[in-house]
Amino acid sequence: MLAELYIRNFAIIDELRLQFDPGFNVLTGETGAGKSIILDAVTLVLGGRADTTMVRAETQEAYVEAMFKLSPELQSAVHPLLTEEGLENEEAEDILILARELRLNGRNICRINGRTVNLTLLRDIAEPLIDIHGQGEHLSLLKPRSHLPLLDSYAGLAGEQRALAREVAALQKVQRELAELRRDARTIAQRIDILKYQLEEIEAAKLKPGEEDELKQERDRLANSEQLNRAAREVIALLTGLDDDDVHSVVDKMGQAERALNQLARYDESQTALLERVQGLGFQINEVAADLQDYLDEVEFNPKRLDQVEERLESINRLKRKYGDTIEAILETRDMAVVELKQLQNSEIRTGELEQEQERYLRHIGKLALALSEKRQEAAQELAKNVEAPLAELGMDGARFSVEFECEPMAEGVYVNGQRLAFDSMGIDRAEFLISTNPGEPLKPMARVASGGETSRLMLSLKTALAQVDRTPTLIFDEIDQGIGGRIGDVVGRKLWGLTAVAHHQVIVVTHLPQLAGYGDVHFHVSKQVHGQRTVTNVNMLDLTGRVHELASMLGTRREHAEGGAKSILEQARQTKEAAKVSLVQ
Repeated sequence: MLAELYIRNFAIIDELRLQFDPGFNVLTGETGAGKSIILDAVTLVLGGRADTTMVRAETQEAYVEAMFKLSPELQSAVHPLLTEEGLENEEAEDILILARELRLNGRNICRINGRTVNLTLLRDIAEPLIDIHGQGEHLSLLKPRSHLPLLDSYAGLAGEQRALAREVAALQKVQRELAELRRDARTIAQRIDILKYQLEEIEAAKLKPGEEDELKQERDRLANSEQLNRAAREVIALLTGLDDDDVHSVVDKMGQAERALNQLARYDESQTALLERVQGLGFQINEVAADLQDYLDEVEFNPKRLDQVEERLESINRLKRKYGDTIEAILETRDMAVVELKQLQNSEIRTGELEQEQERYLRHIGKLALALSEKRQEAAQELAKNVEAPLAELGMDGARFSVEFECEPMAEGVYVNGQRLAFDSMGIDRAEFLISTNPGEPLKPMARVASGGETSRLMLSLKTALAQVDRTPTLIFDEIDQGIGGRIGDVVGRKLWGLTAVAHHQVIVVTHLPQLAGYGDVHFHVSKQVHGQRTVTNVNMLDLTGRVHELASMLGTRREHAEGGAKSILEQARQTKEAAKVSLVQ
């Protein structure tokens, strides 16, 4: 419940601290005194729209703070989010403090338990705490789009509706992917052709990593074969003396040196190692000569092979210009193309899978929507009874209330009993509240029938019926008595007080009706005064004498008669409440 409200520099409120009762709180006062401004402050601290015009003149910032006492049920709902964000109240787990600071420069600061948070988180935490029902709700009740959510709330079907909405969202995701595949079918076919051509071209080349470097080396050898041949022959001749009998070859010289060292080692064994080294050199020189001879066989001038190498290198360069700077990059492009081609070729398979999945969703959602619709229609009959009964008590005896349901055919809709019906996240139903305010008159949409006063009473009847299942602890009503005369005021007050006694809500009401105000457990009087050329709003909690004077003033008759009437109103409210409490105990 809302335990305390602190307001500073907000509109015409200088500074104000209110402590609310857990039961029925009533705010009365002259028009313009600031009653609705107090509710505007509550709306602001719950995350409502901020406007710098709310900052009191000649000040820099407005500040609103609300302290809530949480029931065990609310603690279980709110604490996980508080814990996740590190916002727990370490001093008292059942106390939650929300604050909002609005500065004249447009900046606004949100706080939870003294710590700064963003506006979205403030709204998320505040959402289950309070419902504010203002005069504007008279108009919202006349809009059919608000009727189905109200009915679901009454019937406790919000969970089933959300489950249906999740399935619809999943179906829509499937349908978006399916539509994209169908829309891009021609583009996909063109892309498949391109990828196939690329793969054929790359595969036909039969590229190998490192091949380009090998080909370049071979090309250089073939292009310079004459120079290579001449140099190799010269080296061989120098080593072996071939082709020139007058040249003393290195092999011959090494042979002579080996024979001399052999003689030396025969007489001096210490030189045997030197002989072995020379013998090794001779063997290596023979190997070098043999290798060069093999090399000569390879570097023979071969114009045909050179052309083949040049052509191969050019083929590789063409592929590099298209698919990558290296053979490795070209092969990577090929691998990526293989993967993409497989995916695209599977698009037809994926399209078929999505069509089957879409069909399953349409049938499944149809079953869920039908079950939800049947529960709604059953709940609508119960709601009608629970609305008509209080309407009679509110002076609309003979008024009838009903909920009209409609479904629309749709060629691509969900399957329901052999039909295809239009649907959305709310299901297949289109619902509208109908009313007949006079006996014998047909049921018609509320917007075409109900007057302002009748709409107010209808809203009260609906809110009373919905409050029985509403888990929101605090309900605030701003001038719900608009269009309601004093004769009905007692009934309105009794029903609002009943929301506290029977449904265990905290109720805060702004009213001009003394008969309604008489049922308050706590009565606040809102007034405005001028201090030093500044208008200031004051709020006083009235004792019994103060309540008598305030109700007498609201009655507007002669003083002695008004005070008698005020006392009568309070006594009748007291007796009604006592009798109701006894009935509840029994």
